[in-house]
Amino acid sequence: MAFKGGMGNMGNMLKQAQKLQEDMAKAQEELKSRTVDASVGGGAVQVVVNGKNEILELKIKPEAVDPDDVEMLEDMVKAAVNEGLRKVEELVSTEMGKLTNGLKIPGLF
Repeated sequence: MAFKGGMGNMGNMLKQAQKLQEDMAKAQEELKSRTVDASVGGGAVQVVVNGKNEILELKIKPEAVDPDDVEMLEDMVKAAVNEGLRKVEELVSTEMGKLTNGLKIPGLF
């Protein structure tokens, strides 16, 4: 009898794993349309990134463009993009963590 009960538990575990996989696939699809905003330099450079790590918008205020200091603008663009990517990573981790109750699954998200 113990053997049969063990198989039932395994069946339940497999069903739960399959549901988790389906829920995570749905969440990943939904995250593709979610966006985060990041800005640096008091809003001189702004970026919008989606859940697929794609830059959707990049705005640079004219006063941030100084032909004598292109390096500063480059640094601000890199900083804004990196902040946007960090925020997307945090968003994905938070949303997926809701499904796994905070359990980190390497390679999954």
